[in-house]
Amino acid sequence: MYSTRRDWLLGTLSSAAWPAIAAAQEHARHAVAAPHAIRFEFFDNAGAADVAAIAEQILPSDDGPGAKEAGVIYFIDRALGTFDVDKQSVYREGLKATRETARKIFPGTETIASLSSAQQLELVRAIEKSDFFETVRVHTLLGFLGSPAYGGNRDGVGWKYIGFEDRMIWAPPFGYYDAEAK
Repeated sequence: MYSTRRDWLLGTLSSAAWPAIAAAQEHARHAVAAPHAIRFEFFDNAGAADVAAIAEQILPSDDGPGAKEAGVIYFIDRALGTFDVDKQSVYREGLKATRETARKIFPGTETIASLSSAQQLELVRAIEKSDFFETVRVHTLLGFLGSPAYGGNRDGVGWKYIGFEDRMIWAPPFGYYDAEAK
């Protein structure tokens, strides 16, 4: 039986989880359109605020847009409900341990989000070797630079910041290696 690449692609696409993809895109569209009206799927409001505070220390809004402007928390929430479900326990246990660390360093602290920016930075430095921090760091970067269709990179702020052009078609020359090609 002869099979072409087109046949293979069509067969692959027909087996894709279209309802899950459509749901993810719809969630992302609502999150970007009305970020304060969206309900989180994995986080409660306090957990979302605490993880958002950590993400904002990882990618602050000092010389340009950061995690807050990109809506990274919505990407992380969506990731934990879809493709990174296996990371939910990392977030649950890591958030609990990070809150305990915050209470040790800053007695009377209830939430990470309630700490000052300087205190949050000190806390992040205290946990930066943990699996939890590494997972939040990776999700923050993915949410900042990934496609806005996945819930982060609101209005393409991450792409604009690094100078990425979201174009469907590129024309030669593509780079220095073929600049002389005509």
